[in-house]
Amino acid sequence: MAAIARFHILQQSSSVLKPTAISSKFPHQSSSPPFYCNPNFFRNNSHIRKLHLTPSLCANSSPNPENSSASGPSGSIVGDLLDYLNESWTQFHATAEAKRQLVAAGFHLLSENDEWELKPGGRYIFTRNMSCLVAFAIGEKYSVGNGFHVIAAHTDSPCLKLKPKSALSKSNYLMVNVQTYGGGLWHTWFDRDLSVAGRVIVRNGDGSFLHKLVKVKRPLLRVPTLAIHLDRTVNKDGFKPNLETHLNPLLATKHDDASVDIKDKNNKDSHHPLLMQILSDELGCEIDDIASIELNICDTQPSCLGGANNEFIFSGRLDNLASSFCALKALVDSSGPKDLSDEHAIRMVALFDNEEVGSDSVQGAGAPTMFQAMRRIIDCLANQCVREGVFERAIRQSFLVSADMAHGVHPNFMEKHEEHHRPELHKGLVIKHNANQRYATSGITAFLFKEVAKIHNLPTQDFVVRNDMGCGSTIGPILASGIGIRTVDCGIPQLSMHSVREICGKEDIDIAYNHFKAFYQTFSSVDRKLNVD
Repeated sequence: MAAIARFHILQQSSSVLKPTAISSKFPHQSSSPPFYCNPNFFRNNSHIRKLHLTPSLCANSSPNPENSSASGPSGSIVGDLLDYLNESWTQFHATAEAKRQLVAAGFHLLSENDEWELKPGGRYIFTRNMSCLVAFAIGEKYSVGNGFHVIAAHTDSPCLKLKPKSALSKSNYLMVNVQTYGGGLWHTWFDRDLSVAGRVIVRNGDGSFLHKLVKVKRPLLRVPTLAIHLDRTVNKDGFKPNLETHLNPLLATKHDDASVDIKDKNNKDSHHPLLMQILSDELGCEIDDIASIELNICDTQPSCLGGANNEFIFSGRLDNLASSFCALKALVDSSGPKDLSDEHAIRMVALFDNEEVGSDSVQGAGAPTMFQAMRRIIDCLANQCVREGVFERAIRQSFLVSADMAHGVHPNFMEKHEEHHRPELHKGLVIKHNANQRYATSGITAFLFKEVAKIHNLPTQDFVVRNDMGCGSTIGPILASGIGIRTVDCGIPQLSMHSVREICGKEDIDIAYNHFKAFYQTFSSVDRKLNVD
């Protein structure tokens, strides 16, 4: 979430594996690392939770698209989320991995540049800029003018990004020149094992260009703090780094670059030859074939379970990849042939980039991407018979869930929350309210979304910001006002939002997934019971 406001309510579900059951069966031995940091744990213990393994972007996978309603014997998607987080270091990787999983589940890949041919019962996906994604499943009983049931989230998170000219040298160190993206807690990036990931444009042998993703998994960079002996008052006065001069990561000590021959003067002048060599090794190409780079600085520590009962998820980028994955998984698991056989609406997920910086980009929620897709879908399914106001009527029957992480109450700073609206971890999705429309939730949309939860015995919580504090916002008001679609803002509660390392409740992930899936499966029947206008 771009500003600062997210809330969630999650409560233990009978289908979720109790962490105490795991810890008692697999006690932690001091001589070995905790089981939850071992990527082979769930793979080697399938009787605990059947995990759908998420291979890397270049791996081949062919899961059965008919098996759309199973998330393993326990019904938990936490292991799948950890895989997704560990794969998705950047917004590009998050989108590419989501695309891979959807295509593997049977969704047909579309291009915005081509003419579409759609049909009821079909499942489709397209991407924009490889950082924005729209996927949708058309009900078998859909008729033109029926609505869209949408869950929208975002793929980006606060981070450091390389400047166009990143080569920097100081005091015999090779350093990387970076710029801040979004409202990060930048002090948390100091003394972390960092690396780079993102996308690269590579020259092909035939003169064309290739768009490739790259990720250097080993620790490559570090932003060191200043020793307390040289900053004696830091604990009293606070750590206040200058973001221009103090946040540049170390890459190496200076050495002779003559061994790295770069003919492309632009790359040689812009980026350290040593960094370009590392990228070319990862990509399997020559340095001079790298035409352009767009890289994020990323924390290399894997996402994992934590806490005495393994009830927490420790990870970067929970805001907002946790919401994105829960939405994607809910769409896949509620869009099998049987699921769509009695559906009159269109189920959709929309993931946008650049939410953390205002959404005003071609791949952000401020662009008409989702609404253009809706109009094209309606046009395709109208079969040349377009009736009056068909698009407008469809929008009026539609409903949007804006899913963005929420602020769980901090036990050391409880006064930062309004006394009667303190969302807790493990207590369910948080419905976000703001009288000044910083969130798009209304009394009607909150009621409908809570009614879905009530039918499925899922907990919810409410959040409003204190009157003496500013309120953040989400893509909810942007989309709601863009075309007049009913919207509710909600989120999974978390702590340490916008830190390089965040925390949320494990139970909350499964509750969010089940709530989103229930929304797709139940909303049509709930919505027709209430007539407002």
